Amino acid sequence: MEYIAHIRKKDEKIQTVKVHLEEVKDGCEQLGEKIGVRHLAGLAGWLHDLGKNTTLFMEYIQRAVAAQKTGDASQRPRKGSVDHSTAGGRLVYRRYHRKGAKDAEKMAAEWIANCIISHHQGLRDFIDSNKTSPFLKRVDENKEEVIERGYEQAKSTFFMWHSEKELDAYFAKAVEELEWLVAIIVKNELSMITCSLLIKYLFSCLIDADRTNSRQFEEEEEAKPTENFHSFFNRSYNALMRKFGELEQSKDAAKPINRLRREMSLQCDEFAIRPSGIYTLSIPTGGGKTLASLRYALKHALERDKQRIIYIVPYTTIIEQNAQEIRDILNENDMILEHHSNVIEEEDAPENVADAEAYDLHKKKIRLAKDTWDRPIIFTTMVQFLNTFYAKGTRNVRRLHQLSNAVIIFDEVQSVPVKCISLFNAALNFLHIFGRSSLLLCTATQPSLEKVKHRLHLSNENEIISNLDKVGKYFKRLEIKDRITSAGWKAKELADFVLDRMDKVDNILVIMNTKSAVRKLYKELKGRQKSSECDAKIFHLSTNMCAAHRKEVLDNLIEDLKPERKERVICISTQLIEAGVNISFQCVVRSLAGLDSIAQAAGRCNRHGEVAIRQVYIIKSADESLKKLKEIGIGAKQTQRVLDDMKEDPKLYGGELLSKAAMQAYFKYYYAHFEEDMNYRIEKLGGNKQMFDLLDSNLEYAEGYFDKSDEISELINYAALGTAEQHFEAISNSGRAVLVPYGEGKKLIKDLNGDLQAGKLGDLLRKLQPYVVNIQMEVLETLDKQGDISPLLNGEILALTERAYSKIFGVELDGENV
Repeated sequence: MEYIAHIRKKDEKIQTVKVHLEEVKDGCEQLGEKIGVRHLAGLAGWLHDLGKNTTLFMEYIQRAVAAQKTGDASQRPRKGSVDHSTAGGRLVYRRYHRKGAKDAEKMAAEWIANCIISHHQGLRDFIDSNKTSPFLKRVDENKEEVIERGYEQAKSTFFMWHSEKELDAYFAKAVEELEWLVAIIVKNELSMITCSLLIKYLFSCLIDADRTNSRQFEEEEEAKPTENFHSFFNRSYNALMRKFGELEQSKDAAKPINRLRREMSLQCDEFAIRPSGIYTLSIPTGGGKTLASLRYALKHALERDKQRIIYIVPYTTIIEQNAQEIRDILNENDMILEHHSNVIEEEDAPENVADAEAYDLHKKKIRLAKDTWDRPIIFTTMVQFLNTFYAKGTRNVRRLHQLSNAVIIFDEVQSVPVKCISLFNAALNFLHIFGRSSLLLCTATQPSLEKVKHRLHLSNENEIISNLDKVGKYFKRLEIKDRITSAGWKAKELADFVLDRMDKVDNILVIMNTKSAVRKLYKELKGRQKSSECDAKIFHLSTNMCAAHRKEVLDNLIEDLKPERKERVICISTQLIEAGVNISFQCVVRSLAGLDSIAQAAGRCNRHGEVAIRQVYIIKSADESLKKLKEIGIGAKQTQRVLDDMKEDPKLYGGELLSKAAMQAYFKYYYAHFEEDMNYRIEKLGGNKQMFDLLDSNLEYAEGYFDKSDEISELINYAALGTAEQHFEAISNSGRAVLVPYGEGKKLIKDLNGDLQAGKLGDLLRKLQPYVVNIQMEVLETLDKQGDISPLLNGEILALTERAYSKIFGVELDGENV
């Protein structure tokens, strides 16, 4: 009998289970080959839908198609009501996880079986918080008659096509691969979490190969060989070199700062011939790291035959800026994919039917590209990167295999959330040692990730820029002035200081740690404006403003800072301006924070070396409460400690607060306070449970499981993969996204509240993304009590009333951290 895997909607053509399994096996082998796990991945693909070889599943799928044809929903079987993912996992486990088998055979069976039984949801725990094994319940312990009967039927059908000897020989090759992987783990002194990441890689291969094959059958699309982007990288490298040639001919080319940028860019080019590794690029702020890192990436991709270049950045605003800068140089937009929440289709769907079909196809391709990351240059966020490894479900992990054999550039790497540092380091070690990728950590403030407990394995001679301290001195365009007082300055005193500095410069940037402190200083200076004490334009920036609002303010600010405008300007902002905004002020005032934040703030001062030296002042604000901002508060204390060190010995750290030595000392102090927090503490599991441990040895749950079990379990893997996924959130967010009535957002909110035509909701929601502010729950409750929250679409979406959104401050509510 020919069992059915899929029935195509448009013509009811059947894809048999035999064909689907073999094609998914081929896809998995191709993806697994990239890191040397061809047979481990292939076996998962070969057996993943084994359970469709049953009469029960055939009846299920035929009923589903019949119900679809008639439109009778009552006849449609419940989706997933027939279990087809257990059989393949059972076959692998029961056949190869036998008493007396080698540990490598058992481990291979567990890895493959878990991927198979989980391919419609997420990976199962080997041992969970209840000290039970959800994995074993699926693959061996559940003896329900219907499941056993289906399993036996599926297995006997498979062995009608393939001999037991053929399967055993294939499995033996998978075991050889696993033994090789374990030897590498031991040789490199990696932790057991690496095994969990290898399972996730196999899972990624299976998910992508399965989804791709199913889509290709449905759309009658031929399987395509892996695209080679070598010619694109070659064209792009030549285009970039033409850009550098233009810069060398520009009127400002002879400026010392531009000569240094060219020199560092050349060092990136020369370094690119080195083998794959984990390297650092510590170009000083304003040193042109975007183009320099691209030069390294393109040259390295050509030299080492890498498949793609991936930029990982902390904020979506940086993606948009950097991606556009690179697009303008390469002029091949379709080869560059931005993957983040704010990307929307700018154009409306055409009215012409043929054009509209092409538009829909284009949108579909973009959505698919986001799921598969199949472009040669990808821009995405740190959140998306971490989600690919650790978040729940199958959509994120699907693209994990695309991170192998790649050049991955981490922009502003010091922005890794503290709680995720151990997980981040484990992911990078995996990508280098097993994924055969090259990883470049870009920042002026390298965070010493190689010196924490679960350390990053940096390559030998890892820094690209030679003589960093010398470069720092040549690049010096500002001096740091300590104006910290023990009590700190209130808004009135700080305004006095700002206006005093304005007697000597034309523009100042003030960066504060809390939104309320920013607001108080803004109001104080506006009062001085009215009394004619201040003659400057005053700008306000904070995350209480939606993205469209902030962009408009920044655009106006950048325009007013142009020398030909001769405007006097004061900008008061939260730290959102510290990264990704190419802007230069004559003076910067920074409220005491982490030394890395102070360095980023300093990067907005005299950015292009307009004059020899400008001043950056560190102050302490009495209007800030950092009780709820633990990382900022501890960072401020450790910066103060470095400052105190230098007061005792002015020659310490080379006498420079922003030197490499000072930054290393700062991170040493800072990380000492977060040693346990770096492993991702999960409060919902009792406070002391750490995600790193769940994915590593998981000893606490394992010991509890063995104490409870009457029989001796022969499980090799203990990791709580599913539990870890359920609790992972790269950036903890206790707030909720709320639409705000700013600019075009007012009209769009009204449209959303009206009668929507079918198919218009998705487009409208994408257009509304720049008009969203994330509001903390306690603030949201206050706004709701005031009558300033309007529920839309049956409460699924919330919108703010116009009276609660200020054209200056954004969300209008007094209070700390609001």
